[in-house]
Amino acid sequence: MDPAELFAQLRRDPDVDAPDLVAVDATDRLLLDEAAADLREHPEGVAVLDDAYGALTLGAVALHGVTRPRVHQDALVGELALARNAERVGLADSYDGLPLGPELVRGTRVVLARAPKSLHALRELAEVVAADAAPDATLYVGARVKHMTHAMNDVLGLAFTDVSATLARQKSRVLVARGPRPVEHTFPRCREDDDLGLVVCAHGAAFAGAKVDRGTRALLGVLPKAVPEAAVALDLGCGTGVLAGELARARPGLTVFASDQSAAACASARATAAANELADRVEVRRDDAAGSLPEGSVDLVVCNPPFHVGTTVAENAAERLFAGAARVLRPGGELWCVWNSHLSHRPALQRIVGPTRQVSRDRTFTVTASTRR
Repeated sequence: MDPAELFAQLRRDPDVDAPDLVAVDATDRLLLDEAAADLREHPEGVAVLDDAYGALTLGAVALHGVTRPRVHQDALVGELALARNAERVGLADSYDGLPLGPELVRGTRVVLARAPKSLHALRELAEVVAADAAPDATLYVGARVKHMTHAMNDVLGLAFTDVSATLARQKSRVLVARGPRPVEHTFPRCREDDDLGLVVCAHGAAFAGAKVDRGTRALLGVLPKAVPEAAVALDLGCGTGVLAGELARARPGLTVFASDQSAAACASARATAAANELADRVEVRRDDAAGSLPEGSVDLVVCNPPFHVGTTVAENAAERLFAGAARVLRPGGELWCVWNSHLSHRPALQRIVGPTRQVSRDRTFTVTASTRR
């Protein structure tokens, strides 16, 4: 298949769309080109990590003859997009989706990865590959040049003996790591927050790591006021599960759900709940905008929504969560949301959920409560 023909068929659906957001980019193309010889030499020993929407997986299969690559995508919308794109181009059931762990990379000779946003996520990825891939495995990590730093080489150097960089092309570059070192898995990492007395656990790709970010702290400060009579609550976009954990600790009779589309976030939230002896109180679900919860089943939703898609600012990313909250809230239930004060979320909250009031505000963060009509 011609690359242009293949890539022209790929879509971002069901992820958010915008003029500057694409399903295939220069990094995808460069990764496939740089790894082409290895992919053809080892077609049955390939793993793909954090393929955005399927370009790497489907490109490896259709363009280089790779057989059933093993694929892990942290983002659930990426998994769904890959499945839909595979169906669209006639390659359904051509790959195996697996969690980030030994089975994903065991015995593989070639690993393709889009660079994650954080160095912690890159380190966990490198640890998994170095520990369980074949001794002669090569890891290709691609990113936009503007998002790459020398620290990425250093992180890969902790798990591989040889790390080099390709020439840049169309503002993208690939780091090539060879010679896996003997390494131990260092994730999840846990630490106790002194102010909360809560142990926070985080896998590499979890937002804020094992710390409590300032937005979450702003919401925690007013959380006791949030629908005190609630019977069922949801921490939507839960991250490491701090809000869910605090709700469960403070309200023994409350049923608490925590959901996130990130596999790393869900694993982190489960680890946080377990570390605080709350595993039987917090049910964690990997979900796209609370899609698995019944309509009108929740009294309180708490949310610290993202405003980026990858490294691109996209305020409408939060609106998918607002719509999810509106669907699962019972009439009269409330969404308590924290957001950067410079953003204009209030009109969207009023349109999507219902009447919205300000609970607190400072120069950095605003907390609002929106009542489901």
